[in-house]
Amino acid sequence: MNSPQRSHRPATEQPPKDDRYLSATHKVTNQPGALQDYNLYEQDIALREAVLREGAGHAHDDLSQFGAWAGKADTIELGHLANANKPSFRTHDRYGHRVDEVSFHPAYHELMRVALENGLHSSPWTKPGPGAHVARAAKYYLHSQVEAAHCCPITMTFAATPSIQNQPDLAKLWAPKILANEYDSRNVPDTEKTSVTIGMAMTEKQGGSDVRANTTRAYATGQEGPGQPYELVGHKWFVSAPMCDAFLVLAQTASGLSCFLMPRWRPDGTKNPWQVQQLKNKMGNVANASSEVEIRGALAWMVGEEGRGVPTIIEMVAMTRFDCMIGSTAGMRQAVAQATHHSHNRSAFGAKLSEQPLMQNVLADLIIENEAALAFTLRVARAMDNQNNEHERLLARLTTPVGKYWICKRTPNHAYEAMECIGGSGVMEDCIMPRLFRESPVNAIWEGSGNVQCLDTLRAIQKEPESLDAFFKEAAQAKGTDRRFDQFLAQLQQDFADISDFQYRARNLVDRLALVMQGSLLLRFGDKDVADGFCASRLQSGGGMNYGNLPSGTNPAAIIKRATPVVG
Repeated sequence: MNSPQRSHRPATEQPPKDDRYLSATHKVTNQPGALQDYNLYEQDIALREAVLREGAGHAHDDLSQFGAWAGKADTIELGHLANANKPSFRTHDRYGHRVDEVSFHPAYHELMRVALENGLHSSPWTKPGPGAHVARAAKYYLHSQVEAAHCCPITMTFAATPSIQNQPDLAKLWAPKILANEYDSRNVPDTEKTSVTIGMAMTEKQGGSDVRANTTRAYATGQEGPGQPYELVGHKWFVSAPMCDAFLVLAQTASGLSCFLMPRWRPDGTKNPWQVQQLKNKMGNVANASSEVEIRGALAWMVGEEGRGVPTIIEMVAMTRFDCMIGSTAGMRQAVAQATHHSHNRSAFGAKLSEQPLMQNVLADLIIENEAALAFTLRVARAMDNQNNEHERLLARLTTPVGKYWICKRTPNHAYEAMECIGGSGVMEDCIMPRLFRESPVNAIWEGSGNVQCLDTLRAIQKEPESLDAFFKEAAQAKGTDRRFDQFLAQLQQDFADISDFQYRARNLVDRLALVMQGSLLLRFGDKDVADGFCASRLQSGGGMNYGNLPSGTNPAAIIKRATPVVG
């Protein structure tokens, strides 16, 4: 039997390198780096332009500093951590005392601290003046891109001030703490705090948006009327941010639905008997807690005139609806930033994605949607800054439900389309896109869904017909700059000549109100390529198609370059 041949290679000599036998299977190439360590404000041309033209140029340096914080890798990680760790709830402490305590991840508390210390809940009230609402909206726009869910208690605290001011004696006690730029998350009586947050409790199981069907009752403990103490008995189906220090609540009295301020604790330091039944298991808005509550004789004080609860609290609701506009527009911007960053840094079929015609069409269309929403939102902010001017007051009244309806409703498909631009990795939970997608329907549904906003638009027009005149007067300032716009505006005005069946046609009419205002603002103040693309795709074709339907003749490359963040 022949023995096998032996190698004559010296023992110290290594065999020839053969990549087939290496454990390193490949190098990672053609993958974009993380979108982080960039300035969200400085890298957003449309935002900087809007802030300047709407009267908040004085806030540029502050916004730039905040934009740098918002784009830091550590800041972005806070958003991921707050969503990866859901709030938890316990009814009692270990000694058997009812505590109704919700616990949050430290990342949530850090985001809350930054928001409150930067006055996102207070600045237009503590420092009113030209551009105050615009500057605050711009900062909220940046902050919401980091993490949207925790913005709920920030918004409610901000929005509560106009309603509470209806009751001066209560405002004297509560306003200093509401407006304090501090964060105190402790579950202790408000008497032990120098800063508080405020929530809202309106919705009940049997009524939903129809709050006049509420059954929660209010019983006077002594003298009746505004500013007096009552005990509330009933339930609330949706109470977001149940760790707020007090809540504006609607309850029935003998004179009808009235508004009350209900604190977590009684003045004597005992637990107020409103009890959380469970936390809502939500598809989005995960970092924020929402709850169902039973109210078992909770002490509360009447705010505003008895039986006028809806007009009293509607001032708060109007502000929360405006913040829905900001939040949805911010979600669009973050989706655009992620999609353009990815497409600029990834190649397929021999070229960068952002240089390929079909992808350019989609990206540019997404950018146009975002810039139109931003222009609309910050124009409303300017109107809010000038409420002593009758035109601006009327404009704010009508554009708020129109903008809340349109912008928030456009956001879910926008988020999905941006996710598709990124592809399979955009569906993975270590990417921000799934969170943006889950968050995208929230603002459209909460604070009054689409139909409610359309009906509120009708109510505004019926109550103050001059609000529609103000709207068209504002929009008409762009007449003569684009034939497509002029035709669209003329047809819309003609269709408003008869609003006898407005409810049935409301969505179509409100859609077009939003489009005509966005078109007017872009033509007057926006980038010329963005304005042209908007008119060509939304006004001439009527809109309504999937993103990526910009007609030939638009300039997608210029639009994409304008909106793509540059990192490093």
